[in-house]
Amino acid sequence: MAPGWSVMAPESHLFQSLNGLQQLAETRRFKAWFLDQFGVLHDGKQPYPGAVVALEKLAECGTKMVIISNSSRRSSTTMEKLKSLGFDPSLFVGAITSGELTHRYLHRRDDAWFAALGRSCIHMTWSSRGAISLEGLGLRVVDNVEEAEFILAHGTEALGHPSGDPLPMTLEELEKILEQCAAKKIPMVVANPDYVTVEARDLRVMPGTLASKYEKLGGEVKWMGKPDKIIYQAAMSMVGVDASDSIAVGDSLHHDIKGANAAGIQSVFITGGIHATELGLGNFDEIADLNSVKALASKYDAYPSYVLPSFTW
Repeated sequence: MAPGWSVMAPESHLFQSLNGLQQLAETRRFKAWFLDQFGVLHDGKQPYPGAVVALEKLAECGTKMVIISNSSRRSSTTMEKLKSLGFDPSLFVGAITSGELTHRYLHRRDDAWFAALGRSCIHMTWSSRGAISLEGLGLRVVDNVEEAEFILAHGTEALGHPSGDPLPMTLEELEKILEQCAAKKIPMVVANPDYVTVEARDLRVMPGTLASKYEKLGGEVKWMGKPDKIIYQAAMSMVGVDASDSIAVGDSLHHDIKGANAAGIQSVFITGGIHATELGLGNFDEIADLNSVKALASKYDAYPSYVLPSFTW
């Protein structure tokens, strides 16, 4: 059992001690568990200690598990990544990613906001991490803001080129393009709302940072993932449960926990992820000071139902 489990009541911010992930799982109170991946299951390079076993134990309890991720990549890519890290894909009902939702909405165009977007886009993508394919979406990638009808933000390393090859750019260069787009008042779709993510204990800047900048410039942004409840609703629909039967697990107060609050579902906050430094944690599975967690939750206006140092049994 993992030490240091505690529960936080959003209304009163009071803590009550519990024994660990095992105790909560074996109550079988929640039919569906929606799991973040980066900062919870793995760090992008390797699984966290105990995470593989914890998933297997959850599955033995009859839990339906869905990966719910702000990854800008398609769900199938996410499952392949998990398999390569030693996780068993058969333990999950499936995955819902921001990238999958974005692709779905851009392809179907059955939502009025997306139907009005147009087809010409400025595409902000990845370079060293691998560019995102737009195949099958009928989009025309342009590198001239004057020709663009919207911005599609998948990454923070490059600008998509009409040839299909990404043109590496710095954040500062991408932000200059955003300034031009804001002046033209074209909307943005952000396919990964995360500000930063954990990668081998380092923090990497993600597309949500660009989207936040764009909103400050006066631009309109459609956030296609956490903390918007759209992604939680998609996960509940996939499993066929309602909010009362669901619990979300994540390491970001702003994204995972605030999103769970918005969707009306309970949540587990993993302190050893992106907030580890803010909480003064230096080692894996180190127990955070509960007063520090309370203060941080208040800062982000995001209140978890439970707090745990790591996703371990």
